[in-house]
Amino acid sequence: MNKIYLAVIMVFLIISGFVIQQPLELPAERPSFTTGETLKYKVHYGLINAAEAEIEIAPDIHRVNDRPCYRANVFGKTVGSFDFFIRIRDTWRSYIDTSLMVPQKYHRNVEEGKYRKKENVTFNHNVHTALVETKQVLNLKVPDRVQDVVSGFYYLRTLNLDRYRVGDVIRIKGYFYKKVYDMQVVYKGRETVETKAGTFRAFKLVPKMPDTDLFAGENSVSVYLSDDKNKIPVLIKAELLVGAVKVDLYEYSGLKYRLNLARNE
Repeated sequence: MNKIYLAVIMVFLIISGFVIQQPLELPAERPSFTTGETLKYKVHYGLINAAEAEIEIAPDIHRVNDRPCYRANVFGKTVGSFDFFIRIRDTWRSYIDTSLMVPQKYHRNVEEGKYRKKENVTFNHNVHTALVETKQVLNLKVPDRVQDVVSGFYYLRTLNLDRYRVGDVIRIKGYFYKKVYDMQVVYKGRETVETKAGTFRAFKLVPKMPDTDLFAGENSVSVYLSDDKNKIPVLIKAELLVGAVKVDLYEYSGLKYRLNLARNE
């Protein structure tokens, strides 16, 4: 069962943007989100409600590194029987530059069973470094316009996905715990998907997953973003070697634009 719990944790990372990080293009002039937005998800393992996740932007603009920033938070927690076996209470926070769409600061507080980890990162995009503070302090070289776990999720939503053709590969870079990762995401076109929040027309993206003993191949995770100006993740599916995990949008508020709900003909 521990592998199932680990898969749930990794799906938390997927929903917050770790797997879908920085495509190499400039952000849109008008981002698809604004202050006060909140998205809530249920994480299912098969028929079991295993966890919940919430992604939200603070109602006020914050100033960090002398730059105006959105303060974005991702919260994840196990529920029910999963909470009994391994209690997860994870928080990721990013201060995202409102014009450049890059993180100025990043915070991670992880509580997973008996495991604890705190991390604070300050980015200096002028010299391409990240000051990483855990139990030790590290000054790390990072790529131009690098994204963290949370900011990458919001950056993705600034992209014009209408420009992509089925099969196009988005090559990306992102920071996660003292390392910079190279990932690839394949654009798979549009589909209509059902969620607890309604039926949506959606863009389908498939990140190429690393070879592990958790997921059923490199194409085992599918991410669905609403096919509208918001581009919020409405559904994530992850096929495991044993069973499957589904992250399902069930509540939303404070969206900048109207959602494109599918209508029955």
